[in-house]
Amino acid sequence: MRAIVSVSDKSGVTDFASKLSRLGFEVFSTGGTRKALAEAGVPVKSVSEITGFPEILNGRVKTLHPAVHGGLLARRDSKSHMEELAKNSIQPIDLVAVNLYPFVQTVSREGVTIDEALENIDIGGPTMIRAAAKNFPGVIVVVDPADYQLVVDKLKQGDLDMTERKRLAQKAFQHVAMYDTAISQYLRQDSQDFPEDMTIALKKRYDLRYGENPHQKAAFYAEQIVAGKQDTGITWARQLWGKELSFNNILDADAAWGAAVDFAASTVAIVKHTNTCGLASHPDIAEAYRRAFAGDPVSAFGGIIASNRKVNLELVESIGNTFYEVIIASEYDDGALEALKKRKNLRILLAELPADYATTPIGYMDYRRVKGGLLVQASDSLAEGSLKLKTVTKRQPTRAELEDLMFAWRAVKHIKSNAILLVKDRTLLGMGAGQPNRVVSVSLASTKAGDKARGSVLASDAMFPFPDSVEQAAGVGVTAIIQPGGSIRDEDSIAAADKHDIAMVFTGIRHFLH
Repeated sequence: MRAIVSVSDKSGVTDFASKLSRLGFEVFSTGGTRKALAEAGVPVKSVSEITGFPEILNGRVKTLHPAVHGGLLARRDSKSHMEELAKNSIQPIDLVAVNLYPFVQTVSREGVTIDEALENIDIGGPTMIRAAAKNFPGVIVVVDPADYQLVVDKLKQGDLDMTERKRLAQKAFQHVAMYDTAISQYLRQDSQDFPEDMTIALKKRYDLRYGENPHQKAAFYAEQIVAGKQDTGITWARQLWGKELSFNNILDADAAWGAAVDFAASTVAIVKHTNTCGLASHPDIAEAYRRAFAGDPVSAFGGIIASNRKVNLELVESIGNTFYEVIIASEYDDGALEALKKRKNLRILLAELPADYATTPIGYMDYRRVKGGLLVQASDSLAEGSLKLKTVTKRQPTRAELEDLMFAWRAVKHIKSNAILLVKDRTLLGMGAGQPNRVVSVSLASTKAGDKARGSVLASDAMFPFPDSVEQAAGVGVTAIIQPGGSIRDEDSIAAADKHDIAMVFTGIRHFLH
């Protein structure tokens, strides 16, 4: 029996190759793997002994040879195939253990050149993997070190059954597909266009307790990214405490964290069913929490807290007996963490803050699933300070109103359309979300804010098609409005604002969130 072992990830490879050798395999290898095996005392031969040809072009050509691929691709149950092998003095290869050059790690390094990237595109490895996986009934293909011991154990018992061989082949093809996707992503990263054909590479992070409902199974996958920082946000958050996360926990935690880190100022967001029901910015993070909670104490119950500053004991004490599913922050005081761990049903997540968050937009591809397809768009990412406001009413907003308007405009993009927010002192007082009618959203936000609506500002994620929303806002005491503008009836809304001495500014930008 013959095995080719040539890996980039050398975890456990010497032990694996040694056990294969003891099971009667002739082990062949190349380059650094052959050197590592030889230094560990594993009997190993060069692949050149199979091909009868030296490695050339600085190792670019090592295994691309009929003696290798004939030995991999010949069907063991085909008399003509086996006769051809014998006629050409080719011996079958029974096992391939290969994983590929670290392309993603290489191109993720700052300052990597195109030449370095090209040198880390593996050719021989994927070709061997595909050949072995195509012929999995006769060839065992192993791409994951986690499978080494299983393969050894099965071989000791006699052989791998067809189900196991098929599973390893599927894993091998997926390994190559992930690799090819990374290369394609790298080569198109300077293009602003959407490609005609696109694949998305995903790696499972972990299984979830359940999906949207307990009878639905679910898992969480991370998107493979070939450039830039990959370990920020919910996807790479570390769980410090609590039971397993569910599908809904992750959706809500992502929404809460996205809202909190959209602000450069010290901010706390409270989210329920992916909508921000509490949000406040304040230099004192505990006070930011108290204000966020006061915005909607009823909806906060069972929600998610996110803080873009260190969580301290004062904040934890301010939570009191309110039940939350998850808290996520970039840092925790020792005392705060100890106190939070006394809450049996609370999940505690630690996430790294994105570099230059809020001041530098965190761009990403936004994928939305529809039956049989995906919608793909660039993210709704804008840096603080990039907005150009246009005052369209007779009255200009005051400095305090302008601060609240800017806060409200960043906040409204995190609320499902049709979205209306009422804000005062950089605190969310009330919101209307997900309504097919914008006037209803104004009514919901006003009802939630109650008496606190007087003196507040209003943000609308999209234009007012009619002046009725402005009239309704005036009735509860709103003093300033921010909206995109662009309606054919803008003049009617402006006139209504002037009638009630409301300052109104246009952004020229819409924030729909479906």
